[in-house]
Amino acid sequence: MVNPSTFLPAVATIDLAALAHNLLQIRRLLSPGCDIMGVVKANAYGHGAVEIAQALNRHGMLRLAVFSIEEGVALRQAGITVAIVILGPIFREQLDDLIAHRLTPVVSDPSTLTALGQCAAQGSAPYPIHLKIETGMGRLGLTQNELEAILAKHTFPSSLRLEGLMSHLADSDGLDPDSTNQQITRFDRAIAALREEGFNVPMIHLSNSAGIVRFPSAHYSLVRPGIMLYGYHTMPHTVQAPDLRPVLSLTTRIAQLRLIQPGETVSYNRTFMAKRPTRIAVLPIGYSDGVSRHLSNRGHVLIRGRRAPIVGIVCMDMVMVDVTEIQDVTVGDEAVLIGEQGHERITARDIAEWTGTISYEVLCAISSQIPRRYRPS
Repeated sequence: MVNPSTFLPAVATIDLAALAHNLLQIRRLLSPGCDIMGVVKANAYGHGAVEIAQALNRHGMLRLAVFSIEEGVALRQAGITVAIVILGPIFREQLDDLIAHRLTPVVSDPSTLTALGQCAAQGSAPYPIHLKIETGMGRLGLTQNELEAILAKHTFPSSLRLEGLMSHLADSDGLDPDSTNQQITRFDRAIAALREEGFNVPMIHLSNSAGIVRFPSAHYSLVRPGIMLYGYHTMPHTVQAPDLRPVLSLTTRIAQLRLIQPGETVSYNRTFMAKRPTRIAVLPIGYSDGVSRHLSNRGHVLIRGRRAPIVGIVCMDMVMVDVTEIQDVTVGDEAVLIGEQGHERITARDIAEWTGTISYEVLCAISSQIPRRYRPS
């Protein structure tokens, strides 16, 4: 977090009121009795994990999810005391740190289950874990056969407590719902197998952001919104999405203005050549800050409420834009890479379309060297 009064030529502003709004929209979609575990992995999708976790906690969220033990430890060291679930793989060398910081692992294979059971046996009470079932993502998770073998052989360690059961949807934002419905069926089979063996699992979770909207039958007792918390979705246009507000804006300031003549070029490899007298604004932000080189000669920024095209190749630390058609531009003017200015808006989804990716990658790519400034809710 930075001091709001500090001058910063480039800054990502995080609107915590928009975060609260998005959380409310998600809550309105939930089935009765269903709760939320907010996903704050990858530095909260580029928004700042500690500050986002604190904000979600203020709005009553008691469970968070990250990918790695390192991310979980960082939240604990920042004073986050709510439950933190580790979605990613767990290595034997990390088990002591996991338990020392009271992090809840997601166990995806039998060998980890055994090792964790041995490590947790030193404690005075069973240690909470979540099991992950492979239902069609083709990534992490116990197969149905592996789960049934554990149950049949009674090898679930007594030093562990099965707090949660989860899987991950592979195509919840796709046009055809069939594969997702098949995953739900496979997940229900795993739930039934556990219940037949007497396991009472309080937290059952499958749905990601798109799953929350499109598959109410997969809400169970817990859902895991990620990208929707931050104001975006990847669902098809045929689906009515909730009213979401982008949480992050990315701005910088014009560092220099220069006039180039017809035939003169801008940036590396002479990919832009002026066909008329052209006014160029130089912005002190580049691909080392997370501005994709795929925006070269393709993307836009907003200056004085109008779109200014990016010209030439995006450099490591600088971007050049054509401001010939924009009146009264001066050094120090704000340039918006993500956000609103006047009646115009550029979103992470726009940038994703220009660069052939998804909004997730655009947001996560914003470098940690760009200061985050938090606007209170």
